[in-house]
Amino acid sequence: MYQYMEEHIRINLQKIMDRIKMAAIKSKRDPDEIRLLLATKTVPADRIKVVLTDGQTLIGENKVQEIKEKYPDLKAIPHTNHFIGHLQTNKIKDILKYDISCIQSLDRLDLAVKLHQRLLLEHKTMEVLIQVNTSNEESKFGIAPDKAIALVQEVAQFETLQIKGLMTIGLFSAETEKVRQCFRLLKQIQQQIKALKLLNVEMNELSMGMSGDLETAIEEGATIVRVGTAIFGQRIYPDSYYWNENS
Repeated sequence: MYQYMEEHIRINLQKIMDRIKMAAIKSKRDPDEIRLLLATKTVPADRIKVVLTDGQTLIGENKVQEIKEKYPDLKAIPHTNHFIGHLQTNKIKDILKYDISCIQSLDRLDLAVKLHQRLLLEHKTMEVLIQVNTSNEESKFGIAPDKAIALVQEVAQFETLQIKGLMTIGLFSAETEKVRQCFRLLKQIQQQIKALKLLNVEMNELSMGMSGDLETAIEEGATIVRVGTAIFGQRIYPDSYYWNENS
């Protein structure tokens, strides 16, 4: 049974890698410019090990508790871990214990302030992406698009936070062009920020696109696509569970 599961994951992973490659070629982009982040929410450590031993190195968790639970089983395998869920300020101390290299979901100034203060105490730095709510849905976290540039300028003042780019969760819709507008808006914000040439801001990363819309995201400039379900299988909870750290 385990062998079947392992093979199934590897087949799914190859399908996703093929989709990324084909989307990149179609967009006249180098496939190596696009990284696959394996969204591992509710995925047991033994399943994550399958992809980590198959050449993948980047995973992303939505909940601090899951990072804590899986850390002992995964720490010996070389990989990079990003945090992609909504982060409550009271979980900052915990998240810094587990080798998280990037927080992709920084979306408000008070979180940046408290994160900076904690990092100063621990003599650490942290890469971050600014999360933007490009779909303007109340159910989603992220700074409003028209406030994103101001937030980047404020966060750039904190020397412990290294801004690498932007992240968004596209509209959950079967209408490709509506989803595309979300990704295109993130790209536009990225270009506007780049033009400002802010200190401590690189703006090279666009984390956008998941299993259902990764081709569209790549066409619009994604450098990181986040895929979980299409590799590890369906999950038993609604999306709201994964994005809300209070759940």
